[in-house]
Amino acid sequence: MREKCPPLIAAYHGMSPEFAGEPAFAGAGAAVLGRARLGRGLWLGARSVIRADGHHIHIGDDFHLGEGATVHIAHDVYPTHVGQNVTAGKGAVIHACTIGDNCVIERGAVILDGSEVADGVVVTAGSVVFPRSKLEAGWLYSGSPAQRVAPVSASELASYHQQTRNDPSSGKASPDGRAAPGGHVFVAPTATVAGRVTMGEGAGVWYGCRLEAGGHEIRIGEGTNVQDNSTILCETRDVEIGPDVTIGHNVLLVDCRVERASLVGIGSRIAAGTVIESDVLVAAGTETEPDQRLTGGKVWAGRPARPIADMTDARRGMLAATLPMYRDYAVQFAGTSHQPMLQPGEE
Repeated sequence: MREKCPPLIAAYHGMSPEFAGEPAFAGAGAAVLGRARLGRGLWLGARSVIRADGHHIHIGDDFHLGEGATVHIAHDVYPTHVGQNVTAGKGAVIHACTIGDNCVIERGAVILDGSEVADGVVVTAGSVVFPRSKLEAGWLYSGSPAQRVAPVSASELASYHQQTRNDPSSGKASPDGRAAPGGHVFVAPTATVAGRVTMGEGAGVWYGCRLEAGGHEIRIGEGTNVQDNSTILCETRDVEIGPDVTIGHNVLLVDCRVERASLVGIGSRIAAGTVIESDVLVAAGTETEPDQRLTGGKVWAGRPARPIADMTDARRGMLAATLPMYRDYAVQFAGTSHQPMLQPGEE
């Protein structure tokens, strides 16, 4: 049975989310933050996150956001706009883009910055829509990068909505327990931290994240941020993440090492034994092989990961600029109260 809970609400720079009506459902650990404007019939799966800090998010009526899915912006560059009757599945990421009416973003799919998705589009499970893409109305897209595959009829579209919304796991509760390491770090109220986890000065673990050290240790360096709904697991060894690293939304890291000043992009899957050297950019949706080494000074992408370009001063500047912005976001959210949304009649 799905556990219904009021979502966690927090303001950003004094701007709180605006709801057209009470959410139809909110699972355990769901959070809505900052300058978001949300329509009627909102459905929020467990640990789902809508976070509008650097820019605004506007979402229409009848939006369904699956378990552990994320909606975010790109600092002050791109907002996020989502139309009417949109379904996003478990673990999906809608990031700094525009989604038209009646679209389906299946489980684990990622829509990246500046993209425009027209009405009635289906993006299949695990696909990645690359930045600034334009997806035509009424088509099914698949792959990384997502490519047009076939037209979608009205009946097919309705079936995609139903199948994605009826995912049997999409309402389950988040794991029990939460621990916040001491010091000047930010651990969001809906993050779960279990076992031996050490964090350096200025590090941040964001909403919906799950860190499970088991019988080992997770070490996170100074200034590093682990963004919403990412998971870090120790199964057979420690996980070490160096200083000044950015781990994007909905990333999975298992038994691996990420060295200083690197970025692991949205929706990536980093396998056991992987070493990501310093000065690496791992593109969104990348998957590594066990014990793979991603050498420094390169951009890595693909399934499995392969080097596709050299790092440049512009790319290094982008990575460096992300860190202080996230520290500022953390200061703002750490300094504001987090309250569950009141139900009608509550005071």
